[in-house]
Amino acid sequence: MSHRQRAARLLPTVLAVVGVLVLAGVIAYGVTHLGFLRAGHRAPFVGWTLIAWTVFAGAALALRSVPRAWATRIVLGGAVVVGVAALVGPPNTSTDSARYAWDGIVQHAGISPYAHTPQSGALAGLRPDWLFPDKVDGTCKPLEPRMRGLGDGADGHCVAINRPDVVTIYPPMAQLWFAGVRAFVPATAQYLPFQVAGLLVSLGVSVGLVAVLRRIGRPTWWAALWAWSPLVASEAVTNSHVDVVGAALATAGVVLVAFGRPIWGGIALGAATATKLIPAIVYPPLLSRRRHWWAVPVGIAVFGLLYVPYVLTTGVKVLGYLPGYLSEEGYEDGSRFALVSLLVPGDGATVLVGLAVLLAAVVSWRLADPARPWSAEVLMIGVTFLAVTPRYPWYALLLIPFVVLSGRWEWLSLGLAIALRGVWPSVDAFRWWLGAAVLVILVVTLLRTDRDTWRRWGRRLDPRSWRDDVGGHRPSAVPRSTGVGR
Repeated sequence: MSHRQRAARLLPTVLAVVGVLVLAGVIAYGVTHLGFLRAGHRAPFVGWTLIAWTVFAGAALALRSVPRAWATRIVLGGAVVVGVAALVGPPNTSTDSARYAWDGIVQHAGISPYAHTPQSGALAGLRPDWLFPDKVDGTCKPLEPRMRGLGDGADGHCVAINRPDVVTIYPPMAQLWFAGVRAFVPATAQYLPFQVAGLLVSLGVSVGLVAVLRRIGRPTWWAALWAWSPLVASEAVTNSHVDVVGAALATAGVVLVAFGRPIWGGIALGAATATKLIPAIVYPPLLSRRRHWWAVPVGIAVFGLLYVPYVLTTGVKVLGYLPGYLSEEGYEDGSRFALVSLLVPGDGATVLVGLAVLLAAVVSWRLADPARPWSAEVLMIGVTFLAVTPRYPWYALLLIPFVVLSGRWEWLSLGLAIALRGVWPSVDAFRWWLGAAVLVILVVTLLRTDRDTWRRWGRRLDPRSWRDDVGGHRPSAVPRSTGVGR
C-alpha cells in the first residue's frame, strides 16, 4: 500500500476522532457557560444545539469510512468522551431530576412518593438544603430560574422541584430507579448521582447496540448515532431524564422478542412501560409473529406487578399528577398537537391524533419483519411523535436506538426538530421544523424504496392477505435485498 493510500485511509479516522473531540468540547462549553435555560436567554441555546448537531453529523459521516477494525473502538471511546463532557455541570434545561432525587429521599424514609406533595409539612424533616434552600432577603428571585417559591406554609424556603404543590407523576419502575440511585448517596448529594447513572445507562445502550449490529451483520459505526448524539448527552446525562431507562428497557425488550425470547422481552417491555408510559408504543410491530404475543401478556403482568407495592401503601393515589398533567399539557382539548391542530382544532384534534396512532400501529404491524422489526418500530414511534408533537426533547430518546438498528437516519431530523422545540417554545417555529423533518423523511424514503418494495407493502396492507398470517411466521414485507436498514 502506497503512502498516499495509507493517508487516504487514515484521514477519515482522524476526522472522526477530531470530530467527536470537538463535539465533546461544544457540549462541555454549553453546560458550563450557558447557565440555566430561561426566558429571554433562549437564542444561545438554539445556536448551541445547531452547532452540536452539525459537528455530530460531520463526525458520524467521517466515521462511515473508518476501517471496521477501528470503528467500534472509536464509537465507544467517543461515547465515553461525550458522556463525560455532559457531566461537567448541573442540569441546564430541566429540573426534573430534582423531583427524582426527592422521590428517592422520600422512599428511603419509608414513605410512598405518591402520599404527599413536596411542600407538605409532613415531609419537612426530610428536606435537604440543596433542594429547599432558604430565601435570600425574603425572596427566591436571586435563585431563579433554577429555584422557585415553595408555596403556602413554607414562606421561608425556595425549592428546586417543579410543581411542588402536586404529588409525583412518575410510574413505579421510575420510582424504583429513583430509590436505587439515591440508595448509594447521602441526601446532601445533588444532581451528579443521576447524571452518572444516566451516563452508565447510555453507555450500556451503546455497547448493546454494537452487539446487536454485529449479530445482524450491520456496520457498528451506526451505534454512534446514539453514542455521540447531542440529544442523548443532554437529556440522558446532563439533565438525566428517566426516559433513558425507559428507552434502554424498550430497546432490550424489542431485541429479545425479535431474537426469539418473548418472555424475557415481555419482562423488559413491561418494566419500560412502568418507567414512562410512552414505551408502550413499541408493541404493535412485535405482533407480526404468533409467538411474539407472549410478550404482550407478560409485559402487562409485569407492569401491573410493579404497581402492587405502591397501590397497597397509597391506593388510587398512585396515579399521582398524571390526570392533571395531561390536562395541563393540552392532551385533552387537543391544543398540544402542533400539526394536527392546524387541520382540526379543539377536541377533534385529539380524535384525529388517536386515529393516526392507530393507523400507524396497524401499518407497522403489517409491514414489520418479525426477525428485524427495527424499521417498523421507527415508523410507529416516529408517526406517533409527529401526531402527538411532544414539546420535550427527552421523549425522542426512545426513537434513536431503532434509527441505529434500522439505518433510517432520516428520522433523526424529527429528533432535531423536537430538540429545538425544547429550547425555543414557539409553536409556529416548531411547525416549520416539523415540516422540514417530514420533508426529509419523505424524500429519503422515496429515494431508497424501489417499485417492488412498494408493491410488497401494498400486498401486506391488503386486508385480504391478513388471513394468510394466522398460522404464525410469515415472510418479511421489507426484503433485505432492498437495502433497508443498511
